[in-house]
Amino acid sequence: MPSFLGGIRNRAPMIEKKWALTVHRGLPGLWTGIALVLGALGWGCQSGGVGDPCTPEDEFQQFFSGYAFTEVNIESRSFQCETRLCLVNHFQGRVTCPYGQTLAQIGPDGMANVPIPQEYQLCHIPGTTAAGDRIRVAVEKQLVARQPDQAVYCSCRCNGPDPNARYCKCPTGFECTSLINPNDRLGAAELAGSYCVKSGTAFSLGQTNTSEVCQPTADNYPGNARRPPDSAGDCGAYDGQ
Repeated sequence: MPSFLGGIRNRAPMIEKKWALTVHRGLPGLWTGIALVLGALGWGCQSGGVGDPCTPEDEFQQFFSGYAFTEVNIESRSFQCETRLCLVNHFQGRVTCPYGQTLAQIGPDGMANVPIPQEYQLCHIPGTTAAGDRIRVAVEKQLVARQPDQAVYCSCRCNGPDPNARYCKCPTGFECTSLINPNDRLGAAELAGSYCVKSGTAFSLGQTNTSEVCQPTADNYPGNARRPPDSAGDCGAYDGQ
């Protein structure tokens, strides 16, 4: 799938059923859809596990540069979630790489030689740190105001246009929020509707702070192969854990 939004975004092949919705810049009321929808969804009625952390399957692709804050992404068949649905709600970058990386750091092919003690500072396939598992494209830094605990977690569909569909009930601390409008042209009827979103985390284009990004501190152990401290910067450790 081609890149879009004029940034460094580079989508990996979609290996899971997914819906991505983009808010057009400058026109908050206009939604433009980009979709790959396969089969029927059977997770609408489950609410156990809502709010549990999840890592989208896209992040296991080495050429996936991350999400854009203008999007809502829904990943079904997520085996990390009891609800089988991982929600990525207006989030930027990769969950497992809060400080991102640039082509200047990794080279045009993503395989620039980096001193071993600094390799951990780059983006990798979740759960790995070796150069061979490095993400091969540039990755945007996460937004301080939209970190994973506020924007990426297990959710479920709590309302929608189909009166015969099964919907979940949002648990305490969550609000049933409309995220995807019906759009027959894109065949999104089975995904349209509202999802359980953490209270107080609603995204508003033009009002939510999208200019402040996560910044790492200087390496506390120059020339030392030890892992960085838990607080590697204002958004936690380099691997997002």
